[in-house]
Amino acid sequence: MKKAEIKLTIELDDENVPENITWESSDGKTSEALPAKALMLALWDHQYKNTLRIDLWTKEMPLDEMARFFYETLQTMGDTFIRAAGGDKIAEAVIGDLRDYCDHFAEKMDVAVKK
Repeated sequence: MKKAEIKLTIELDDENVPENITWESSDGKTSEALPAKALMLALWDHQYKNTLRIDLWTKEMPLDEMARFFYETLQTMGDTFIRAAGGDKIAEAVIGDLRDYCDHFAEKMDVAVKK
């Protein structure tokens, strides 16, 4: 069995606000830690049937980049759910609604979207 590790390093100021976020992967193409301005980590707790989340962003994360980050995260969550649903027609319809919302979000937040 293959194993891989992802390491997140968060540097905090005196008030525990993230100043720097870096990440590295044992399975990555580079061995150096790479910078990031924000992260969203979600884990499913099977025992308690709920989601454990960590959402962090640095002081320097501008709103336009945060909007793009949210847009892309919502889009990829839809992609993931479609793959997991394996062709379920109701899931596909619901994700269509999510895509419509993503378009609305992008328009309201002035997110440049590649079509």
